[in-house]
Amino acid sequence: MVRAAPSRRSELIAYFALAFILSWAIEIPLALSAQGLIHRSPPMALHYLASFGPMLAALLVTLFSHGLSGVGQLLTGLLRWRTPREYYAFAVAAPIVIFIGIVFATWLVRGTPPDLRLLGEADYLGSLGVLPVFALWVITFGLGEELGWRGFALPRLQATRSALAASFVLGSFWAVWHLPAIFYRDTYMAMGWMVVPMLLTVAAVGSVVYTWLFNGTRGSLLVIILFHGLFDFFSVWPAGLVGPGMVMTILMVFWAVRVYKIFGAEHLAPVEKTVV
Repeated sequence: MVRAAPSRRSELIAYFALAFILSWAIEIPLALSAQGLIHRSPPMALHYLASFGPMLAALLVTLFSHGLSGVGQLLTGLLRWRTPREYYAFAVAAPIVIFIGIVFATWLVRGTPPDLRLLGEADYLGSLGVLPVFALWVITFGLGEELGWRGFALPRLQATRSALAASFVLGSFWAVWHLPAIFYRDTYMAMGWMVVPMLLTVAAVGSVVYTWLFNGTRGSLLVIILFHGLFDFFSVWPAGLVGPGMVMTILMVFWAVRVYKIFGAEHLAPVEKTVV
């Protein structure tokens, strides 16, 4: 007897549930510890392991639903590097150029250059060096998240709805997934209650931009992972009067609106949306 393949809906339900369980099993104890609700304090560096929840959930659901061949197909996006140059320019060059601009603007305003050595600092891990910290962000919140969010979930969400609607649905889950972190990460806690609408807005807008990158490159996870890693790498470093994360987020809003106006809601890209 041949077992029927699970529906997209059941795969997505299983995926999101498992992604939350795997990540929150690490983050909720960190949050409880930071809020003084439990006496035993787990190492805060476990925060980075939580980033692999979406990736592990995607691999497990795919393996169960489609076997090793399905896993192989999921991983092909990591090798899809032949894409139009403008996507690499946006994903790689744009964050670097924006960051350099912020550094020089801060230098002019303050009269002293920012301390670029801070790029080699990682939360909860101390000073590791610039390249190791960049690799950390790419592997954890780049690969760890995007193999799941964009590699697994987005193509299935797009199969039954427009790219714009799929982006907002995924963005909602993406924002909620971050919620435990607002109770233990210093940068989030410092924002108070404003962190919740901020997360929702950034996730919704960011999701549109990520969908444009994913569809425009015909499913290149490599481009998206590099962009996510660079965005996080520069965002957590305080450049002075204006943080890189704020500037990049404002520009993401502008780009999301531009993508929608140029390409429309159905595909959010010059080519057809990628579906599974």
